[in-house]
Amino acid sequence: MTNDKGQMTNLLLNPTQLIVICGATASGKSGLALKLAQKLNTTIISADSRQVYREFDIGTAKPTPAEQKLVPHHLIDICHPTETLTLADYQDKAQHLITQNPLSLLVGGTGLYIKAITKGLNIPRVAPQPQLRDSLASLGQQQLYSFLEQVDPPSALKIHPNDHIRTLRALEVYYVTGIPISAQQGENPPSYPILHIGLECTPEALEQRIRQRTDKMIEMGFVAEVEALGGKYGWTLPLLNTLGYGEIKQYLTGEISLLAARDLIVLHTRQFAKRQRTWFRAYPEIEWFDVTQPDLFELVWARVQQFTVLS
Repeated sequence: MTNDKGQMTNLLLNPTQLIVICGATASGKSGLALKLAQKLNTTIISADSRQVYREFDIGTAKPTPAEQKLVPHHLIDICHPTETLTLADYQDKAQHLITQNPLSLLVGGTGLYIKAITKGLNIPRVAPQPQLRDSLASLGQQQLYSFLEQVDPPSALKIHPNDHIRTLRALEVYYVTGIPISAQQGENPPSYPILHIGLECTPEALEQRIRQRTDKMIEMGFVAEVEALGGKYGWTLPLLNTLGYGEIKQYLTGEISLLAARDLIVLHTRQFAKRQRTWFRAYPEIEWFDVTQPDLFELVWARVQQFTVLS
């Protein structure tokens, strides 16, 4: 059912429904979601692990103030850049929002965020322990992995011996709770229906989109954004080592030229997009749409209408 503006009302929808829009970076998820949200008269929940941080705007392709006025966006700008938002924190906030609305759009490229919601991951509620981590890290990765093999063999089988971050986290959970992280994990999928929409295109087309977006970010003032963040929080801020920000930081500290930084951003973004594609391709429930199709929105809209009626 639609109103006089062509928007779908929620009168015939089930109590809770979720539409996921996922895919590689620069594939057009945000633009499609904006049009769908307006048509559906609903809101957007971000599934982007960097858009949660305030002041990190251009480099994360965060929705502009104008776009946020058109459609309410949730789970962006909810953390100070020096804070840490755990996966469990994100899951709690997103699940609450989803259950408070008849229909929600979960949009982003952070696969673990999406999996936490759609698979109902059981996540140990253990906050980061800086002192414990520092003490463990001082022992070296080889020793840490040896400890992990002793206290949590199932996790050791899943974690690569050189994966320092996951090894630390597994040991952190064990030493805080006394229970191996492998014994605390699992899945409890939600009961509400979910439509998974994936956006894709050829690697060549995606690289062109990445180049265009990178150039646009620089034109919008990306360099000034990074310079301001570095001046305010210091250049050791972890977020300033993430995709895009790290390369511009190298330029600002005189290590490389702006052109070299731009080329590195394109290269690293292309590599990141490849990893995203591999991640999402592992989930058969995702229905893929080619973003280069001229009638992309019409095709997606037809599928959305079918989902909301039949679910």
